[in-house]
Amino acid sequence: MAQPYSNPAAVPPGLEYLSQIDQILVHQKIELLEAIIGFETNNQYEIKNSLGQKIFHAKENTDCCTRNICGPLRSFDLQITDNFDQEVIHLIRPYRCTSCCFPCCLQEMEVQSPPGNTIGFIKQDWHVFRPMFSIYDMSKTKVLSIEGPMCAISCCGDVDFDVTGKDGHPVGRISKQWTGLIKESLTDTDNFGINFPMDLDVRMKAVLLGACFLIDFMFFEATGDSGQRCSVFG
Repeated sequence: MAQPYSNPAAVPPGLEYLSQIDQILVHQKIELLEAIIGFETNNQYEIKNSLGQKIFHAKENTDCCTRNICGPLRSFDLQITDNFDQEVIHLIRPYRCTSCCFPCCLQEMEVQSPPGNTIGFIKQDWHVFRPMFSIYDMSKTKVLSIEGPMCAISCCGDVDFDVTGKDGHPVGRISKQWTGLIKESLTDTDNFGINFPMDLDVRMKAVLLGACFLIDFMFFEATGDSGQRCSVFG
């Protein structure tokens, strides 16, 4: 069973650098076709350290029909590669419809590193007022929890999703960062910051990175305010 804190012998290849940092920055790249005509393209992200140095690149892999018909609810594979273009993390999100009254189709994501080797899961917990998620290791043992605000709207300020341990004490945060009125209104490109303990197991750091992408799709993917929804959902 994976431990929530450092276990150097179990570091998946390609994730060694994560053991040296306590913060990740995620910047979604602006796609000109999407910005100009609103045609949904595969999302791409640059993942950087606190100094702004690129450490990973993430790219969604879905077909055109899925992206433009299913919108932010779509299933997808997302490939995260290092600076040598080697895939080090693979994210799999199955399609789930949404319901604001019943916990019948809760969102989830599987995280693999290296690809084909599951290291954890993110699963949405049903709550009437708040976005709630649980982080599980590869044996499906709950390790961390994520709790968002009552209304996940980015309006002139950051939106914080707090990460807590089994004892309920805060251990980190995923923040949707405010990027300015024009950019927020006209595009769905988002910036996030992820903070966690330096000695957190790198596999759990990778799973929290996956949680950031799931949160982006669930709450901030659609253009402008239409993609920012109050958290009454299931």
